Amino acid sequence: MCGIAGAFRWPDGKAVTDRLTDVLAHRGPDGAGRYDHPVGDGQVHLGHRRLAVVDLSGTGAQPMVSDGLALTYNGELYNAPELRRELASHGVRFRGTSDTEVLLEAWRRWGTDCLPRLRGMFAFGIFDERTQDLVLVRDQLGVKPLFLARRDGGLVFASELKALAAAAGGALQVDHAALVASLLYYWVPDSRCALRGAEKLPPGTWLRCRPDGRVERGRYWNLKDVAAEGRERALAGDVPDLAAVVAESTRRHLLSDVPVATFLSGGLDSSYLTALAARDRPGISAYTIGFRPEDARFEAMPDDLRHARQVAARFGVDLHEIEIAPNVLDLLERMTYHLDEPIGDPAAINTFLICEAARRAGVKVMLSGMGADELFAGYRKHLANVLALRYQRVPGPLRRGLSAAVDRLPVASSRRGYRSVRFAKRFLSFAELSEEAAFRRSYTMYDRGELLALIDPDLAGTVDDVLTEHADVYGDNDLDDFVNRMCLADARMFLPGLNLAYTDRSSMAASTEVRVPYVDVEVVRAAFAVPGNRKIVGRQGKAVLKEAAVPVLPREIAYRPKGLFSAPLRAWMSRDLAPLVREVVHDGVLVGSGFLRRDALERMVAEDARGQRDFSKHLWHVLTLEYWYRDAMRGCGGPLGRRIGNAEEFG
Repeated sequence: MCGIAGAFRWPDGKAVTDRLTDVLAHRGPDGAGRYDHPVGDGQVHLGHRRLAVVDLSGTGAQPMVSDGLALTYNGELYNAPELRRELASHGVRFRGTSDTEVLLEAWRRWGTDCLPRLRGMFAFGIFDERTQDLVLVRDQLGVKPLFLARRDGGLVFASELKALAAAAGGALQVDHAALVASLLYYWVPDSRCALRGAEKLPPGTWLRCRPDGRVERGRYWNLKDVAAEGRERALAGDVPDLAAVVAESTRRHLLSDVPVATFLSGGLDSSYLTALAARDRPGISAYTIGFRPEDARFEAMPDDLRHARQVAARFGVDLHEIEIAPNVLDLLERMTYHLDEPIGDPAAINTFLICEAARRAGVKVMLSGMGADELFAGYRKHLANVLALRYQRVPGPLRRGLSAAVDRLPVASSRRGYRSVRFAKRFLSFAELSEEAAFRRSYTMYDRGELLALIDPDLAGTVDDVLTEHADVYGDNDLDDFVNRMCLADARMFLPGLNLAYTDRSSMAASTEVRVPYVDVEVVRAAFAVPGNRKIVGRQGKAVLKEAAVPVLPREIAYRPKGLFSAPLRAWMSRDLAPLVREVVHDGVLVGSGFLRRDALERMVAEDARGQRDFSKHLWHVLTLEYWYRDAMRGCGGPLGRRIGNAEEFG
């Protein structure tokens, strides 16, 4: 895992690339490299920051230059051994053992045709001195990020948006639509970027820059097609051996020349991976988190530590327990910087603190259970949406009476929260909506009316654009399986937009590589070959994955209720962060600019304080958005709605 950057036919490209690379130093503390070459009337510059994981010698250093090709690459190829053998059979002679060299030689032999053959997580830029083309590539599922900005036939790119912002010299502006989307989702969809003039290279695609300024784009992998192929497999009775596929992916993800550890929450996903990893790496380390007892009680959080200890003892795992009693205010500011865009999921803090502890212990690589919930329908929202279809058959008078009764119940007292009431109120907020609208409302922060009441009225059209985009993505498939339609939408939006984004930024802030064995092209193919009625069975989500895990895990671990890789937000918001909430509501820059409406925020705070509704997550995200925008103002110097610098320079 590394940080990559570069400039192609860009004014002062050398200094810009130096700046880009310097900002990414946390992603690669083990080494730095640069490459320059003429391109037409300009130059190409490639930069790299190295986190040495495979082939720790100098033969793995980057940018890697060989016989007219120059590569700067971030990621891991888990099928590098097979590709190496195939290339060697064609006469390729390798200098070292890195997957970087395998990728470079695969590109030399097959060009873009090599991309569907790659199994891993990656983002890279490769320059051909003969054609003078620069090609940028992002992996199939969006595990690794790649940001870019274009101007007058030139381009700059980097692993993180903050690097582009730092190198742009004030030439980017805040994108209002992206901020509205962030309020809705509590993250910025991968199709949007918080700074206008920059963009994210979409997963499964490449972009080619020609020396004459032309730009070409191509797609080499399409999740929609994979889901359709899975449907055909299911109809033909070609049911995958899921246990074998997950075990093989886990084994490949252990490929490393440095120590590997795992996240272990005590839930199904992380416990299954940890157990499989312990087979290949006896005594492997695992990291788990707990919270201050008073915070956990207030939030009514389950006792995950007990289950993590049980798994560790069963499989001989060296378990490290981290109690999170953080300086929340300090962490909020630090994480807002590292996350690049306004992301309101406190799980980012957990990831950072675990990776930071692991790094101090000498661990550079962690395995995470990320992705299993999206692919196998493991979130509460998946089951809730299935139950909503049944609920709609309940007679109307009964539904109205139940809704009125639940609405009167408090979500918390002064001493503790009531999770079951929170879940019931959430369920009733979408249970009678149409399929797409219900699914969206089941995991987003606001309905249309609430969002319109929160923001500048001039942005009403933007709200409709964001909602339409969700409807378009959700409906863009040929699946006749409700559960798999939800899984496909999650894999296209929720996974790259939120979970993979915060995992990458939080882990790399601690100079640690996180690998995600469930977010593997072969696991994804297998997941969409499983019918939805095997993913949700009765009231059990992820049923097929639980079946696969039972021969390995204790049954009480495999079938325990879904845990939360989250944080005690209600406790933090009512105690640690209460003064900051008041400050942001009354004197914040977003309220002062008119982007957020003070009266709407005051109502949220009042209802939350009375225990009438749980707005802790909403208010946490308002704080992250406020801190993100303060950073943007300091960096670029202007109020929301005013151009930041010379915006035309970036498009």
